[in-house]
Amino acid sequence: MSAMKLSPKDLLDRLVSFPTVSRDSNLPLVNWVADYLKSNGIEPHIWPDPEQPHKAAIFAHVGPDEEGAVVLSGHTDVVPIDGQPWDTDPFVVTERDGKYFGRGTCDMKGFDALAIWALVEAQHLGVSRPLQLALSFDEEVGCTGAPPMIEAMQKVLPKGSAVIVGEPSMMQAVTGHKGGFGFDTHLIGYEVHSSIMHTGVNAIMAAAPLIDWANHRNSENMSAPPSDLAAVFNPPWTTCHVGMIEGGTAHNITAKDCRFMMDFRVVPGEKVSQWKDAYMEQVRLAETRMQAVHPDARIEVSNSFSVPALVPEGGGEAETLVRALTGDNATHVVSYGTEAGQFQEAGYSAVICGPGDIAQAHQPNEFITVDQFNAGHVFMQKLVDRLRI
Repeated sequence: MSAMKLSPKDLLDRLVSFPTVSRDSNLPLVNWVADYLKSNGIEPHIWPDPEQPHKAAIFAHVGPDEEGAVVLSGHTDVVPIDGQPWDTDPFVVTERDGKYFGRGTCDMKGFDALAIWALVEAQHLGVSRPLQLALSFDEEVGCTGAPPMIEAMQKVLPKGSAVIVGEPSMMQAVTGHKGGFGFDTHLIGYEVHSSIMHTGVNAIMAAAPLIDWANHRNSENMSAPPSDLAAVFNPPWTTCHVGMIEGGTAHNITAKDCRFMMDFRVVPGEKVSQWKDAYMEQVRLAETRMQAVHPDARIEVSNSFSVPALVPEGGGEAETLVRALTGDNATHVVSYGTEAGQFQEAGYSAVICGPGDIAQAHQPNEFITVDQFNAGHVFMQKLVDRLRI
């Protein structure tokens, strides 16, 4: 790739053109970004996932070879378009009515494009404080790609100090979010004819008390007064949720299998370990009841994802920087999880700030408004100028 500088919109067009659905490879996008950075004199670092050779993270550093960089963090994967009624090609940016339509324009290739632009701009203009880019994979399936990327970054780059995670926040400074984790839960029962169901173990019916336990916990949490940390969230309590369930063979056979995911969104100030222990205790009780009928019945549980909360830092470096650039001094928190909590857990100051409205994420005809994209560009211009001082 010959030396060139692309505009933020040109970069957005290129990034959206790569169909980086989480189940598929993101390597074509990563390799293109690497070539583009190289063409502008920036050394990219690609970290391939040893367990998924078709996926990789990419990160880079410009400016003085020292610690204290501002890190612009995004993810490269997008959610599927399966079954969604799109009016345009999801992988071609289409401008209409003051909006850029396309999968990932909002979540979050709009920010990724702006971050790449800022890194190249910082390289050409020169900065006295370093700037870093970090693009992960598998965020959409539980933020599983960021922790190994963060670990790999610290082995080859000077450690940054302030991380801006560009999830769509309407360019507001979001300083806190809930933690999240999920358990894939598989109940294995024992099949008999339903007319003698008492001699078998119906995995679906055995799962019902576990799901009802979640209902009771939600009711209790909803009625309890929230802590000061939790009070700013909507809702201001930890939620327990089952969104999908499958199992059974026929209406007249006790179900041999039942599978569901128990999903927790934990408010800051509560320990994830306590919720894990509480759920596993219910699993043990359910399994004991099942095995009292037949010894082969059992429950298999695996942790499908775990995302730490982003705890408000109260004047932290990342928050202070973003507030200075945006002028936003209000308090904003969100109930969904992001990679910001993972950066914070690794010792970085972290904040969320990116263009677009989260309500558009994952939707058919996903879009980011031109105004929001331009606001993100102005933010990056201000950031680069600040780093030059």
